[in-house]
Amino acid sequence: MMLFCAIIKMPKLDGIEFLSKATESNSDVPIIMISGHGNIETAVEAVKKGAYDYISKPPDLNRLLVTIRNAMDRNRLVKEAKTLKRKVSKVQEMIGESQAINKIKETIEKVAPTEARVMITGENGSGKELVARWIHEKSNRSEGPLVEVNCAAIPTELIESELFGHEKGSFTSAIKQRIGKFEQANGGTLFLDEIGDMSVSAQAKVLRALQEGKITRVGGEKEISVDVRVVVATNKDLLQEVEAKNFRLDLYHRLSVILIHVPSLNERREDIPLLVDRFLVDIAEDYGQVKKEIDAKAITALQQHDWTGNIRELRNIVERLVILSGKTIAKEDVETYVK
Repeated sequence: MMLFCAIIKMPKLDGIEFLSKATESNSDVPIIMISGHGNIETAVEAVKKGAYDYISKPPDLNRLLVTIRNAMDRNRLVKEAKTLKRKVSKVQEMIGESQAINKIKETIEKVAPTEARVMITGENGSGKELVARWIHEKSNRSEGPLVEVNCAAIPTELIESELFGHEKGSFTSAIKQRIGKFEQANGGTLFLDEIGDMSVSAQAKVLRALQEGKITRVGGEKEISVDVRVVVATNKDLLQEVEAKNFRLDLYHRLSVILIHVPSLNERREDIPLLVDRFLVDIAEDYGQVKKEIDAKAITALQQHDWTGNIRELRNIVERLVILSGKTIAKEDVETYVK
Protein backbone atom coordinates (compact mmCIF):
# COMPACT_ATOMS: atom_id res chain seq x y z
CA MET A 1 0.00 0.00 0.00
CA MET A 2 1.54 3.32 -1.10
CA LEU A 3 0.30 6.89 -0.67
CA PHE A 4 1.92 10.06 -1.96
CA CYS A 5 1.61 13.61 -0.64
CA ALA A 6 2.68 16.12 -3.29
CA ILE A 7 3.47 19.83 -2.95
CA ILE A 8 2.17 22.19 -5.64
CA LYS A 9 5.33 24.31 -5.83
CA MET A 10 8.40 22.12 -6.33
CA PRO A 11 11.69 22.65 -8.19
CA LYS A 12 11.96 21.32 -11.77
CA LEU A 13 8.58 19.55 -11.70
CA ASP A 14 5.57 21.18 -10.03
CA GLY A 15 2.92 19.22 -8.15
CA ILE A 16 0.31 19.19 -10.92
CA GLU A 17 2.82 17.80 -13.44
CA PHE A 18 3.93 15.20 -10.91
CA LEU A 19 0.28 14.26 -10.32
CA SER A 20 -0.31 13.71 -14.04
CA LYS A 21 2.75 11.47 -14.40
CA ALA A 22 1.99 9.54 -11.20
CA THR A 23 -1.62 8.76 -12.13
CA GLU A 24 -0.51 7.64 -15.60
CA SER A 25 1.94 5.12 -14.15
CA ASN A 26 -0.38 3.86 -11.38
CA SER A 27 -3.91 5.23 -11.15
CA ASP A 28 -4.64 3.21 -7.99
CA VAL A 29 -2.16 5.08 -5.78
CA PRO A 30 -3.98 7.81 -3.79
CA ILE A 31 -2.27 11.21 -3.96
CA ILE A 32 -2.95 14.12 -1.59
CA MET A 33 -1.92 17.59 -2.78
CA ILE A 34 -0.62 20.09 -0.18
CA SER A 35 0.13 23.72 -0.98
CA GLY A 36 0.24 27.23 0.45
CA HIS A 37 0.19 28.80 -3.00
CA GLY A 38 -2.91 27.28 -4.53
CA ASN A 39 -6.45 28.49 -4.91
CA ILE A 40 -9.84 26.97 -5.70
CA GLU A 41 -8.96 26.61 -9.39
CA THR A 42 -5.77 24.75 -8.49
CA ALA A 43 -7.65 22.47 -6.11
CA VAL A 44 -10.31 21.69 -8.74
CA GLU A 45 -7.62 20.99 -11.35
CA ALA A 46 -5.77 18.67 -8.97
CA VAL A 47 -8.92 16.64 -8.19
CA LYS A 48 -9.84 16.42 -11.88
CA LYS A 49 -6.36 15.05 -12.62
CA GLY A 50 -6.79 12.30 -10.06
CA ALA A 51 -5.78 13.68 -6.66
CA TYR A 52 -7.66 12.16 -3.75
CA ASP A 53 -7.78 15.46 -1.87
CA TYR A 54 -6.30 18.97 -1.73
CA ILE A 55 -5.16 20.50 1.55
CA SER A 56 -4.00 24.08 2.06
CA LYS A 57 -0.99 25.02 4.17
CA PRO A 58 -0.54 25.03 7.05
CA PRO A 59 -2.35 21.69 7.18
CA ASP A 60 -4.47 20.81 10.15
CA LEU A 61 -2.84 17.66 11.53
CA ASN A 62 -6.13 15.99 12.45
CA ARG A 63 -7.61 16.65 9.00
CA LEU A 64 -4.43 15.38 7.33
CA LEU A 65 -4.48 12.15 9.36
CA VAL A 66 -8.19 11.60 8.63
CA THR A 67 -7.60 12.27 4.92
CA ILE A 68 -4.71 9.79 4.80
CA ARG A 69 -6.75 7.15 6.62
CA ASN A 70 -9.73 7.65 4.30
CA ALA A 71 -7.49 7.55 1.23
CA MET A 72 -5.96 4.27 2.37
CA ASP A 73 -9.40 2.78 3.13
CA ARG A 74 -10.73 3.85 -0.27
CA ASN A 75 -7.67 2.42 -2.03
CA ARG A 76 -8.12 -0.88 -0.22
CA LEU A 77 -11.81 -1.05 -1.17
CA VAL A 78 -11.05 -0.23 -4.82
CA LYS A 79 -8.51 -3.05 -5.00
CA GLU A 80 -10.86 -5.50 -3.27
CA ALA A 81 -13.64 -4.56 -5.68
CA LYS A 82 -11.36 -5.15 -8.69
CA THR A 83 -10.29 -8.53 -7.32
CA LEU A 84 -13.86 -9.61 -6.59
CA LYS A 85 -15.08 -8.40 -9.97
CA ARG A 86 -12.42 -10.49 -11.70
CA LYS A 87 -13.18 -13.55 -9.55
CA VAL A 88 -16.94 -13.45 -10.07
CA SER A 89 -16.81 -12.64 -13.77
CA LYS A 90 -18.63 -15.32 -15.74
CA VAL A 91 -15.72 -16.70 -17.70
CA GLN A 92 -12.02 -16.03 -17.70
CA GLU A 93 -10.49 -15.09 -21.02
CA MET A 94 -8.99 -17.92 -23.04
CA ILE A 95 -5.36 -16.81 -23.30
CA GLY A 96 -3.29 -17.84 -26.30
CA GLU A 97 -2.63 -17.21 -29.97
CA SER A 98 -1.19 -20.58 -30.91
CA GLN A 99 -2.72 -22.48 -33.80
CA ALA A 100 -4.19 -25.07 -31.42
CA ILE A 101 -5.90 -22.47 -29.22
CA ASN A 102 -7.22 -20.53 -32.20
CA LYS A 103 -8.70 -23.77 -33.55
CA ILE A 104 -10.45 -24.39 -30.22
CA LYS A 105 -11.86 -20.85 -30.23
CA GLU A 106 -13.18 -21.34 -33.79
CA THR A 107 -14.76 -24.66 -32.84
CA ILE A 108 -16.46 -23.13 -29.81
CA GLU A 109 -17.93 -20.36 -31.97
CA LYS A 110 -19.45 -22.99 -34.29
CA VAL A 111 -20.58 -25.50 -31.69
CA ALA A 112 -21.76 -23.37 -28.77
CA PRO A 113 -25.02 -22.08 -30.37
CA THR A 114 -26.12 -25.65 -31.14
CA GLU A 115 -27.45 -28.31 -28.77
CA ALA A 116 -24.70 -30.79 -29.69
CA ARG A 117 -23.06 -32.66 -26.84
CA VAL A 118 -19.33 -31.99 -26.51
CA MET A 119 -16.52 -34.17 -25.18
CA ILE A 120 -13.38 -32.28 -24.13
CA THR A 121 -10.15 -34.22 -23.77
CA GLY A 122 -6.74 -33.23 -22.46
CA GLU A 123 -4.28 -33.58 -19.61
CA ASN A 124 -5.01 -32.44 -16.06
CA GLY A 125 -4.55 -28.69 -15.67
CA SER A 126 -4.70 -27.96 -19.40
CA GLY A 127 -7.88 -25.88 -19.23
CA LYS A 128 -10.73 -28.26 -20.10
CA GLU A 129 -13.04 -26.56 -17.58
CA LEU A 130 -12.47 -23.19 -19.24
CA VAL A 131 -13.47 -24.60 -22.63
CA ALA A 132 -16.68 -25.98 -21.10
CA ARG A 133 -17.51 -22.61 -19.54
CA TRP A 134 -16.98 -20.83 -22.86
CA ILE A 135 -19.27 -23.31 -24.62
CA HIS A 136 -21.98 -22.48 -22.09
CA GLU A 137 -21.30 -18.73 -22.19
CA LYS A 138 -21.68 -18.58 -25.98
CA SER A 139 -24.65 -20.93 -26.12
CA ASN A 140 -28.36 -20.12 -26.24
CA ARG A 141 -28.46 -21.44 -22.66
CA SER A 142 -26.08 -18.82 -21.25
CA GLU A 143 -28.84 -17.28 -19.13
CA GLY A 144 -29.49 -20.67 -17.58
CA PRO A 145 -27.34 -22.42 -14.95
CA LEU A 146 -23.97 -24.03 -15.57
CA VAL A 147 -23.70 -26.91 -13.10
CA GLU A 148 -20.30 -28.56 -12.73
CA VAL A 149 -19.70 -32.04 -11.34
CA ASN A 150 -16.27 -33.57 -10.74
CA CYS A 151 -17.03 -37.26 -11.12
CA ALA A 152 -13.60 -38.25 -9.76
CA ALA A 153 -14.21 -36.39 -6.48
CA ILE A 154 -17.49 -38.15 -5.62
CA PRO A 155 -17.46 -41.64 -4.04
CA THR A 156 -18.95 -44.34 -6.27
CA GLU A 157 -21.78 -45.04 -3.86
CA LEU A 158 -22.86 -41.37 -3.90
CA ILE A 159 -22.49 -40.46 -7.58
CA GLU A 160 -26.06 -41.48 -8.51
CA SER A 161 -27.52 -39.45 -5.65
CA GLU A 162 -25.34 -36.48 -6.66
CA LEU A 163 -26.47 -36.60 -10.30
CA PHE A 164 -30.13 -37.62 -9.97
CA GLY A 165 -31.01 -36.69 -6.40
CA HIS A 166 -32.72 -38.92 -3.86
CA GLU A 167 -35.92 -39.19 -1.88
CA LYS A 168 -36.06 -38.98 1.88
CA GLY A 169 -35.36 -42.36 3.48
CA SER A 170 -34.00 -43.94 0.29
CA PHE A 171 -30.84 -44.92 2.20
CA THR A 172 -29.47 -44.58 5.71
CA SER A 173 -28.18 -41.00 5.52
CA ALA A 174 -31.00 -39.71 3.29
CA ILE A 175 -32.70 -37.66 6.01
CA LYS A 176 -34.36 -35.33 3.49
CA GLN A 177 -35.10 -35.09 -0.21
CA ARG A 178 -32.18 -33.99 -2.40
CA ILE A 179 -32.34 -32.35 -5.84
CA GLY A 180 -29.67 -33.77 -8.14
CA LYS A 181 -27.38 -31.98 -10.58
CA PHE A 182 -29.51 -32.90 -13.61
CA GLU A 183 -32.48 -31.07 -12.12
CA GLN A 184 -30.33 -28.16 -10.96
CA ALA A 185 -29.03 -27.75 -14.54
CA ASN A 186 -32.51 -27.76 -16.09
CA GLY A 187 -32.61 -25.17 -18.87
CA GLY A 188 -28.83 -24.84 -18.80
CA THR A 189 -25.66 -26.89 -19.12
CA LEU A 190 -24.41 -29.82 -17.07
CA PHE A 191 -20.61 -30.19 -17.14
CA LEU A 192 -19.43 -33.64 -16.12
CA ASP A 193 -15.70 -33.41 -15.48
CA GLU A 194 -13.59 -36.58 -15.38
CA ILE A 195 -16.46 -38.59 -16.86
CA GLY A 196 -14.11 -41.56 -17.23
CA ASP A 197 -14.21 -42.07 -13.45
CA MET A 198 -17.98 -42.51 -13.31
CA SER A 199 -19.25 -45.90 -12.16
CA VAL A 200 -20.79 -48.21 -14.77
CA SER A 201 -24.16 -48.21 -13.00
CA ALA A 202 -24.27 -44.41 -13.03
CA GLN A 203 -23.29 -44.47 -16.71
CA ALA A 204 -26.41 -46.50 -17.49
CA LYS A 205 -28.64 -43.90 -15.83
CA VAL A 206 -26.85 -41.03 -17.58
CA LEU A 207 -27.41 -42.81 -20.91
CA ARG A 208 -31.12 -43.12 -20.16
CA ALA A 209 -31.33 -39.44 -19.19
CA LEU A 210 -29.70 -38.48 -22.49
CA GLN A 211 -31.94 -40.77 -24.54
CA GLU A 212 -35.25 -39.92 -22.91
CA GLY A 213 -34.69 -36.54 -21.29
CA LYS A 214 -35.96 -37.97 -18.00
CA ILE A 215 -34.42 -38.96 -14.67
CA THR A 216 -35.62 -40.75 -11.56
CA ARG A 217 -34.33 -39.86 -8.11
CA VAL A 218 -32.69 -42.60 -6.04
CA GLY A 219 -35.44 -44.28 -4.05
CA GLY A 220 -38.14 -42.66 -6.14
CA GLU A 221 -40.51 -43.88 -8.85
CA LYS A 222 -41.63 -40.63 -10.49
CA GLU A 223 -40.01 -39.73 -13.79
CA ILE A 224 -38.84 -36.12 -13.97
CA SER A 225 -38.31 -34.42 -17.33
CA VAL A 226 -35.09 -32.43 -17.66
CA ASP A 227 -33.89 -30.11 -20.42
CA VAL A 228 -30.12 -30.21 -20.11
CA ARG A 229 -27.20 -29.86 -22.48
CA VAL A 230 -24.38 -32.17 -21.38
CA VAL A 231 -20.71 -31.30 -21.83
CA VAL A 232 -18.11 -33.75 -20.53
CA ALA A 233 -14.36 -33.77 -20.03
CA THR A 234 -11.80 -36.46 -19.40
CA ASN A 235 -8.06 -36.98 -19.19
CA LYS A 236 -8.45 -40.65 -20.08
CA ASP A 237 -8.63 -42.41 -23.43
CA LEU A 238 -12.25 -43.50 -23.22
CA LEU A 239 -11.97 -45.93 -26.11
CA GLN A 240 -9.32 -47.77 -24.12
CA GLU A 241 -11.67 -47.65 -21.12
CA VAL A 242 -14.37 -49.17 -23.35
CA GLU A 243 -12.04 -52.06 -24.26
CA ALA A 244 -11.28 -52.54 -20.57
CA LYS A 245 -15.05 -52.72 -19.84
CA ASN A 246 -14.84 -49.58 -17.67
CA PHE A 247 -16.92 -47.35 -19.95
CA ARG A 248 -20.01 -47.97 -22.05
CA LEU A 249 -19.50 -47.70 -25.79
CA ASP A 250 -23.07 -46.51 -26.37
CA LEU A 251 -22.59 -43.70 -23.83
CA TYR A 252 -19.31 -42.74 -25.47
CA HIS A 253 -21.07 -42.29 -28.81
CA ARG A 254 -23.87 -40.31 -27.17
CA LEU A 255 -21.40 -37.91 -25.55
CA SER A 256 -18.85 -37.50 -28.34
CA VAL A 257 -20.90 -35.70 -30.99
CA ILE A 258 -18.22 -33.00 -30.98
CA LEU A 259 -14.66 -33.74 -29.84
CA ILE A 260 -12.40 -30.92 -28.62
CA HIS A 261 -8.84 -31.72 -27.60
CA VAL A 262 -7.08 -29.21 -25.35
CA PRO A 263 -3.30 -29.31 -25.92
CA SER A 264 -0.84 -29.56 -23.08
CA LEU A 265 1.26 -26.51 -22.24
CA ASN A 266 4.29 -28.28 -23.72
CA GLU A 267 2.41 -28.35 -27.03
CA ARG A 268 1.73 -24.61 -26.99
CA ARG A 269 4.89 -23.06 -25.54
CA GLU A 270 4.44 -19.95 -27.73
CA ASP A 271 1.49 -19.00 -25.50
CA ILE A 272 3.59 -18.93 -22.31
CA PRO A 273 4.55 -15.20 -22.54
CA LEU A 274 0.87 -14.22 -22.80
CA LEU A 275 -0.13 -16.55 -19.96
CA VAL A 276 2.67 -15.29 -17.70
CA ASP A 277 1.70 -11.66 -18.34
CA ARG A 278 -1.93 -12.38 -17.42
CA PHE A 279 -0.91 -14.23 -14.26
CA LEU A 280 1.37 -11.35 -13.24
CA VAL A 281 -1.56 -8.93 -13.58
CA ASP A 282 -3.93 -11.21 -11.64
CA ILE A 283 -1.44 -11.88 -8.84
CA ALA A 284 -0.63 -8.18 -8.48
CA GLU A 285 -4.35 -7.43 -8.08
CA ASP A 286 -4.79 -10.27 -5.57
CA TYR A 287 -1.87 -9.03 -3.48
CA GLY A 288 -2.63 -5.31 -3.88
CA GLN A 289 0.79 -4.71 -5.42
CA VAL A 290 2.25 -3.18 -8.55
CA LYS A 291 2.61 -5.75 -11.34
CA LYS A 292 6.07 -7.32 -11.26
CA GLU A 293 8.11 -7.32 -14.47
CA ILE A 294 9.84 -10.35 -15.99
CA ASP A 295 12.77 -10.20 -18.37
CA ALA A 296 12.99 -11.95 -21.74
CA LYS A 297 15.56 -14.51 -20.62
CA ALA A 298 13.29 -15.60 -17.77
CA ILE A 299 10.44 -16.09 -20.23
CA THR A 300 12.70 -18.19 -22.44
CA ALA A 301 13.67 -20.30 -19.45
CA LEU A 302 10.00 -20.87 -18.62
CA GLN A 303 9.32 -21.91 -22.22
CA GLN A 304 12.05 -24.54 -21.94
CA HIS A 305 10.62 -26.06 -18.75
CA ASP A 306 8.81 -29.42 -18.87
CA TRP A 307 5.25 -28.57 -17.79
CA THR A 308 3.80 -31.74 -16.31
CA GLY A 309 1.06 -29.76 -14.52
CA ASN A 310 0.20 -27.53 -17.48
CA ILE A 311 -1.56 -24.17 -16.94
CA ARG A 312 -2.23 -24.86 -13.27
CA GLU A 313 1.47 -25.49 -12.63
CA LEU A 314 2.49 -22.36 -14.56
CA ARG A 315 0.12 -20.20 -12.48
CA ASN A 316 1.56 -21.56 -9.24
CA ILE A 317 5.14 -21.06 -10.38
CA VAL A 318 4.50 -17.47 -11.49
CA GLU A 319 3.05 -16.75 -8.04
CA ARG A 320 6.14 -18.33 -6.44
CA LEU A 321 8.42 -16.15 -8.57
CA VAL A 322 6.46 -13.02 -7.69
CA ILE A 323 6.88 -13.75 -3.98
CA LEU A 324 10.52 -14.82 -3.96
CA SER A 325 12.19 -12.75 -6.69
CA GLY A 326 13.40 -9.13 -6.66
CA LYS A 327 11.90 -6.16 -8.47
CA THR A 328 12.20 -7.95 -11.81
CA ILE A 329 11.92 -11.71 -12.30
CA ALA A 330 15.19 -12.81 -13.90
CA LYS A 331 16.44 -15.99 -15.51
CA GLU A 332 18.38 -16.76 -12.32
CA ASP A 333 15.12 -16.71 -10.34
CA VAL A 334 13.58 -19.24 -12.72
CA GLU A 335 16.65 -21.48 -12.39
CA THR A 336 16.50 -21.19 -8.59
CA TYR A 337 12.79 -21.52 -7.88
CA VAL A 338 11.43 -23.62 -10.77
CA LYS A 339 12.06 -27.31 -10.29
